Amino acid sequence: MYMLMMVLDDTAHLNDVLNAWESAGVGGVTIIESTGLHRVLRRHSADMAFVGFSQMFGSARVGHNTLFTVIDDLELAEAAVSATEAVLGDLTEPDKGIIFALPVAKTWGLTLVK
Repeated sequence: MYMLMMVLDDTAHLNDVLNAWESAGVGGVTIIESTGLHRVLRRHSADMAFVGFSQMFGSARVGHNTLFTVIDDLELAEAAVSATEAVLGDLTEPDKGIIFALPVAKTWGLTLVK
């Protein structure tokens, strides 16, 4: 078993990526809002006169979506990566996101559907 995780840079693509993962065979996915170091530092170093103005109109939101799920094998991870790149393009390009898989030794309360 593996935990498949993705940090999605552009949250506007969330539904498309989730649909792509589902089509690739990925089951339930948990999504959390997250923010990276560079976005936090960029936000805090902005000119304070403009920060309040942008927050007033909702454009100050900075963040990512972090997706995670437990899967049976790396073949499914590869399928999810291919499906994601069909939506976003090459993940090695800037501002796309990252995907990685980690080994999972054991789970409780989880039944994987095959």
